[in-house]
Amino acid sequence: MIEEVRRVAAMQDHKLRVKAAVELMTELQAAVVETSRMRKESIAWLRDHGHSMADVAKLMGVSRARVAQLRDAGPPPERAFFGTQQLQVLVPMRPGERDYVALEDSSTGQKLLALANQLQLQGDLGYIPTSGEIDLNRDDLIVVCGPKTSPVTAEALGKDPKLAFETLPDGRWALIERDSGTVHTSPSDSPDDPAPTDIAYLGRLPRPDGQGTFLLIAGVHAVGSLGVPHFLAEHIASVYEKAGTAPFSMVVTADYEPGTKTITGSRALSDVLLHETA
Repeated sequence: MIEEVRRVAAMQDHKLRVKAAVELMTELQAAVVETSRMRKESIAWLRDHGHSMADVAKLMGVSRARVAQLRDAGPPPERAFFGTQQLQVLVPMRPGERDYVALEDSSTGQKLLALANQLQLQGDLGYIPTSGEIDLNRDDLIVVCGPKTSPVTAEALGKDPKLAFETLPDGRWALIERDSGTVHTSPSDSPDDPAPTDIAYLGRLPRPDGQGTFLLIAGVHAVGSLGVPHFLAEHIASVYEKAGTAPFSMVVTADYEPGTKTITGSRALSDVLLHETA
């Protein structure tokens, strides 16, 4: 990083240097925040695994009082679940007389960004065209889109080793746990006793370029996706503790008010299913 500082300092053209300096400061500030998060996470891990404050202080080369200060400084460890620098949340456009964004999808995106902001991570909302074409090869990306809407997400979901997102013979969509064969369907689609409850896929999958991962949220219906930020608002720390930033998938369910589609409750329907990696 210091080499980048020296590179910018060596620029003689001040128009170029001021632009490069601003860009470098943004990167440096992001690096400081992420490094403080990692430090906080490591201090907590060491303390949880039997190391005393004196042990940690010796490792860090600081006083115990300073360790106590740093233990509470910086973003929470689970911030890494979303990303490290600038989050981008993509929600789908729906075809109509004019292409539009469903209220539930827009709300899902906004609630994810609000949660990220609480974790000291900034982000932007973007839109998936009705063609369903998405560039997944980006850092810090959350895609809110199911296989019905995008062939790109359908292909990514097809490679999930733990969960399948498939159509049943009666036409209902289901999330199926590959190992156990457990089938999860949306209670709102029940032919006998429909209820205001939906389900959604939540997972981290490899990018097509193999250079990272992205988060995917896919409700059987749009309101199912809206249940995921509601669930993460209460459980992101525990999901991060189990999965970290490794590939995983799980099924989330949410209850909602039929008229307003307001989420009234959410919970996990499956374990956090870790994907085996080579």
